[in-house]
Amino acid sequence: MRLGLSAGDSVSFSKTITETDLVLFAGITGDFDPIHMDEAYARTTPLGRRIAHGALVLGLCSTVAAMIARRAREGGAEGVALSLGYDRVRFTAPVYPGETLTATYTVGTVDEAAARTVSPVEVRKEDGTLALAATHVMTWVRG
Repeated sequence: MRLGLSAGDSVSFSKTITETDLVLFAGITGDFDPIHMDEAYARTTPLGRRIAHGALVLGLCSTVAAMIARRAREGGAEGVALSLGYDRVRFTAPVYPGETLTATYTVGTVDEAAARTVSPVEVRKEDGTLALAATHVMTWVRG
C-alpha cells in the first residue's frame, strides 16, 4: 500500500505550556495531583515547583502524528492513517508552566507491504533539553 511518506520526513509543532493548560488538562483527565496543581506543595518537593502532566506533554506527540498523517495524505497515501500507539515513552526532564516545547516527528522505517511506519518522536524544551522521547507506530487501513 502506498503510504505517501519517506524515511526522514519530519514535522514539528511548538507550544508554550500555560497555567490554563494544566487546569484544563486536570479537568479533562481528573488528575489533580498536587505536583501539578498546588504550588505550595510543589515547592516542598525536589522539583521545587509545579510540573506539567506527563500525558499533557505526550499529547503534543499526537499533534505531530496528525501532521505527518496529513503529509502522507498530501503525498498520495492510500487508506487512512491510524495510530497503534507509542512504545518506550520516556519522560526525561520535568516541564514547568511557562516553558515552550517543540515536538518533532521524524519518519523512521516505512514498510509499505505491512502498511506501517515506526518513527521516533521527541519533545524538547526551548533550551534543547529533551523532555520526552518515544517511538510511534502508525498503520494505514483501506477506507
